[in-house]
Amino acid sequence: MPVASTRTEPGPQVVDTMSDSTASSTTANDLDLIYLKGIMESPAEQEASLKEVHLSPVRENNVELLQEILRDLDPFKHRSNTAAELTSILTQPHFQSLLETHDSVASQVCDSPPSSPGDFVDHNTEDEYKHTYPPPDAIRMVGIRKVAGEHLVFEEITQASMFQGVTFKVEGGDLIIARILHGGMVDQQGLLHAGDIIKEVNGREVGRDPRVLQEELQAASGNIVLKILPSYHEAILPRQVFFKCHYDYDPANDNLIPCKEAGLRFETGDILQIVNQDDVNWWQARHVEGGSTGLIPSQTLEEKRKAFVKRDVELAPAEFDRHEILLYEEVAKVPPFKRKTLILIGAQGVGRRRLKNKLLLRDPLLFGTTIPYTSRKPKKGERESRMFAFTSRSKMETDIKNGRYLEHGEYEGNLYGIKTDSIQEVIEAGRICILDPNPQTLKVLRTSEFLPYVVFLQSPEFEVLKAINHSAVEAGVVTKTLTDEEMHRTCNESTKIQAAYGHYFDLTIVNDNLDETYRTVKAALETVSKNPQWVPVTWVF
Repeated sequence: MPVASTRTEPGPQVVDTMSDSTASSTTANDLDLIYLKGIMESPAEQEASLKEVHLSPVRENNVELLQEILRDLDPFKHRSNTAAELTSILTQPHFQSLLETHDSVASQVCDSPPSSPGDFVDHNTEDEYKHTYPPPDAIRMVGIRKVAGEHLVFEEITQASMFQGVTFKVEGGDLIIARILHGGMVDQQGLLHAGDIIKEVNGREVGRDPRVLQEELQAASGNIVLKILPSYHEAILPRQVFFKCHYDYDPANDNLIPCKEAGLRFETGDILQIVNQDDVNWWQARHVEGGSTGLIPSQTLEEKRKAFVKRDVELAPAEFDRHEILLYEEVAKVPPFKRKTLILIGAQGVGRRRLKNKLLLRDPLLFGTTIPYTSRKPKKGERESRMFAFTSRSKMETDIKNGRYLEHGEYEGNLYGIKTDSIQEVIEAGRICILDPNPQTLKVLRTSEFLPYVVFLQSPEFEVLKAINHSAVEAGVVTKTLTDEEMHRTCNESTKIQAAYGHYFDLTIVNDNLDETYRTVKAALETVSKNPQWVPVTWVF
């Protein structure tokens, strides 16, 4: 807040006068006097000189200069488009009027106003630096208004406290502002910055004791005046970053967060806008649907934490790689588009093949699928390109070595596999290619080349799965009755797949009714083709 004065008395006399006013006045606002007294006690006020600065124009005859430029451009305007365009701009009436006004003002002698006590310029380095920041010991007074009913959050003296979206902490013997939550009132005002040192609250010295800050902020009502030593960090506008969450988080259950009330709760699948990543352990984020900004664990912090937490589901090393689990995935919002592939993931026995066949039979113009290749010899009466594409073992081995197969395996001495080229053939025919591959192939398929929609068919509970299998056998849909051991294996495998690859899934369905599952998948594909979608940012850039 700039303070103008025509008085010639030195600063200390003004401070003494205000001290007397504080003691005797019954009408002056105490907080206003504290505010003004703090300004006058500022080292900047005591050292600032009210030197009169006379501003002078660079030149006063710009209209004449313009005519000279136009004469120099005249020979070139018929040969150069650039010269012609510049001539057109310089001959505009508005431009010429601007120069005439400038010359008229520049010819007058005007006294410039005295410099403000807030103008801090190092004249010794003025030529070297055209812009300088205030010295680090320049005291500032900042006023904020406390909302009625708002309380200071202060869990432990050694931890951070929060007030109106600002957290404080003790560091190096000083009470400093730890962070300012994006979007809060203080952030919008722009008067306080992370790193600012709090010296006084409403005229009371804080020192290095956060209890003073706690007591003053809790007792205050209405205006609060802070005396601070600014940090003057240069503000850098961050790019917009959006993350899709792949785990649940509740700050109320987090013992590491510096201030629980500053935390932001989210669930798997939520989209968050990350507004600040300056802190290596705690990011500032908010839900894209709206709401206030809060703290969430950074990717680094959560990875370290999970490294020391026992997993609920123990998986073999071949099935699970901790470093491939995504906690946050950067995403971008894009207009509606049609997915190229539909990937059905699930444990053996959950009905992937039956759902795939139902989709192909009901909607042959919308869906298509690949034909697997094999090195075995055709059986009697078996026709090429109906169930299998037959080729030699040596040809398959060469193509596998060259990475032309999405997945492959060997059964009874024969090779079987799905070629990536065959997926593209279905896509180029204008159909969505349905695949029911091994979950490990998701790392290859989940790219902009295949634009997949991944559906996980989750196994029902054991008793439900048993009843479904019994009904399917009686209806003649399947011929084999699964044993209890096989059904337990299906349930366990389903749990492991979800734990290891859940971050890849777009839709999870408990497949306890095939007709209902079919309708759900069709509706989901129609929805994503008509509405904007959040997709991995690698699909866009």
